[in-house]
Amino acid sequence: MSKQFIVETSARHVHVTKETLATLFGADAVLHNKKDLSQPGQFACEEKVTVVGPKGSLKCSILGPERSADQIEVSFTDARALGVVPPVRESGDVAGSAPCKLVGPCGEVELSEGVIVAKRHIHLTPADAEEMGIKDKDVVWVKVDTNGRSVVFGDVVCRVSKNYALAMHIDTDEANAAGCAGNVMGEIVTL
Repeated sequence: MSKQFIVETSARHVHVTKETLATLFGADAVLHNKKDLSQPGQFACEEKVTVVGPKGSLKCSILGPERSADQIEVSFTDARALGVVPPVRESGDVAGSAPCKLVGPCGEVELSEGVIVAKRHIHLTPADAEEMGIKDKDVVWVKVDTNGRSVVFGDVVCRVSKNYALAMHIDTDEANAAGCAGNVMGEIVTL
């Protein structure tokens, strides 16, 4: 039997650069940790922004710490509400992605790119990856057992780093389709 791991739902959120944070919240703005996340050093912030697209807008939490590029992660349902067509990408790969505007209490930032639907992925430590026979960037299938909505997710990217903790991330559309609520576990399967 393969090793099981937690499957977490990653709701829409925004990553910002130090420069964007200053424009949205003021020159001396800093991110305030509201809640630590499962990945070491990552946290949900008190600060929220409005993401604006051609059709609508959505309130989104910022995740810290600051990044080297602005990135907005949404589900396809969110994208339709905004009126944008984002690509499915790994986090950090925003080149040529969908545009939007971010609105904060002190200013606005027009982004020519940055909106993506995150590829479903598993964060693994090198020890977890070795135990499971996984290499960085491997693509696997993951079975998730839920009450009446069990599913096998394909196209799951494995991301290996000593800075990670073992967890799989799916977006809200995927979680709703599989009936994921509470403590949900997954395991890699061979089809």
